[in-house]
Amino acid sequence: MLTGVVFAALAATAAQALPSRSVASPLSKLELHKRYVDTRFPYTGPAVPVGDWLDQTVQGNGKGYERLYKDPAVLPAPNMSVLDITNNINVISTSFLPNGINIHFQTPYGIGSDPVVRWGYSADALNCNATGTTTSYDRTPPCSMMLATQCSSFFHNVEIPERVLIEPGSTIYYSIPGGNGTRPSDVLTVKTALKPGCEAEFEVLVLNDMGYTNAHGTKEYLRRHAQEGAAFAWHGGDISYADDWYEGILPCEPTWDVCVDGIHTELPGPAPVPAEYLSPLPAGEPANQGGPRGGDIAQVYENNWDLWQNWMNDVSKIIPYQVTPGNHEASCAEFDGPQNQLTALLVNNDTSYNATSPTSNLTYYACPESQRNFTAYNHRFFMNGEKSNGRGNHWYSFDYGLAHFVSFSGETDYYSSPEKPFIAVTKGNTTLPSEAATFATNSGPFGYIENNNYTNNAAYEQIQWLKNDLANVDRSKTPWIFAMSHRPMYSTEVSSYQVAMRNAFQQILLEAGVDAYFAGHVHWYERNYPIMANGQVDHAAVKDDHTYVASQDSLIHFTEGNAGNIESHSTRGPDEPILNTTAVLNEVDFGFASLKIHNRTTATYTFIKGVDGSAGDYVTMIKPSN
Repeated sequence: MLTGVVFAALAATAAQALPSRSVASPLSKLELHKRYVDTRFPYTGPAVPVGDWLDQTVQGNGKGYERLYKDPAVLPAPNMSVLDITNNINVISTSFLPNGINIHFQTPYGIGSDPVVRWGYSADALNCNATGTTTSYDRTPPCSMMLATQCSSFFHNVEIPERVLIEPGSTIYYSIPGGNGTRPSDVLTVKTALKPGCEAEFEVLVLNDMGYTNAHGTKEYLRRHAQEGAAFAWHGGDISYADDWYEGILPCEPTWDVCVDGIHTELPGPAPVPAEYLSPLPAGEPANQGGPRGGDIAQVYENNWDLWQNWMNDVSKIIPYQVTPGNHEASCAEFDGPQNQLTALLVNNDTSYNATSPTSNLTYYACPESQRNFTAYNHRFFMNGEKSNGRGNHWYSFDYGLAHFVSFSGETDYYSSPEKPFIAVTKGNTTLPSEAATFATNSGPFGYIENNNYTNNAAYEQIQWLKNDLANVDRSKTPWIFAMSHRPMYSTEVSSYQVAMRNAFQQILLEAGVDAYFAGHVHWYERNYPIMANGQVDHAAVKDDHTYVASQDSLIHFTEGNAGNIESHSTRGPDEPILNTTAVLNEVDFGFASLKIHNRTTATYTFIKGVDGSAGDYVTMIKPSN
């Protein structure tokens, strides 16, 4: 059984179902697209899982957590109530193609035909039409259970190729006429990428780990920087925190330092508790590990995605929004709760107040079919994977002015990846694993693994692609190279996944002379010194506290995992020292970073505090003119 559109469903079982690849016979795109969400075992939970013991309805009955409303990209006509809207354009975003721009928009019920964008070079002369394609998946809940302005189920993409543009860096004016009862969009603008080698200065907004809770300041200053001319946003994973829909049903526990009950709320770190946490919870809601609404922005997985994307229109309608996968995009859940609350709800279909289970059974099949294996992430964005010889939204690259940008996945498609494919679960056996052997976050691979040799990084398509992509960068045009995935290779918060990341990617980036690597996952701001392959600081590349010199022997690492999110800050324990590879560590402020490429030899990375937009740290990177 296939769920949704085959191309974007992309299965955890693909490497086992498809033939082994040899160098002489690569898998065709058709074969790679025959990936599916595995449904061998049935989903046995409620039709719509809701993370609210008091209120198991989707739109709310007033007894439990507040259900929020966020304005869509296209507002209803002034004389219309949202209750009267039957279809709507709810989300608009753009992204770069290697030779053009992609216009992405989302509706609850589709537009009845291929999507069209009208565009031109002035607001009153939209004389060109571009036609695109649509994907969809069988989401839980369906949009029939939601307000039309608060639900997206059809995902439309229209490409405007460079061959029809006047020149790179052009401002395009465009409008989305929609169809099937939608209201057309206003005339919007987007700037295409600067031509490789263009000497103009530009700014990139770098962020990770955002969601909605604790992210209000981050979003406001992202919006301001976008309005003031930033080129694009680069979000390295953990985007909407959709999979934290269940936090409101998990009781507080000593091993997790987030406990929400209103005026006695406790959060990690010395920063004061934000005002939104200080209102008492609805009567009867237990103190929990979540936020003021239980879940991050909503109590239902898909609703978190819908509301977050609506909320972010203020940014995504202004500048291109580039994304990279994180662990919170993988599936509906990555944690069962202290008393296996999610097994109780999702597997045992127990919606009784404070339901628990004596054993954990949070398998791959515990999530509804549409909430497995990055399905929502694969639909809700459009990155230029195939157009840069990469793979969908998982690994891709593009040029912008004096820089080459590379996004790759730290979640799947390398040996010991955190979100394991089934072939790693079975330790190389190409038969599918038993139900009990799986876990909710099993995902990928999204590319081939040669001869199913899953323990060899060199066998993975992503690794081969990354080497080839970096080997073909023209440094005479793009002297700067910046890379991003979700997980850090080095951090004061040490974890075993960092070893796997270094084993897979570090040497590739060093040999290619990548200038900086950006990550998140750890919920703080951390600037490392330039680090060599042996894990030691390259002191020769440190000019002073705020100046690093590019070196073939080392790579600069940044962790920008503090854009917001319901899980709050990461903090060090009393016996956890700051490592000597860490130059600056901020465990208090939420925010993002501004990366400015000034010219061929100078770039500046500045941490922007979400509380007031001020600079919390900065470093200038310099390199020889040749």
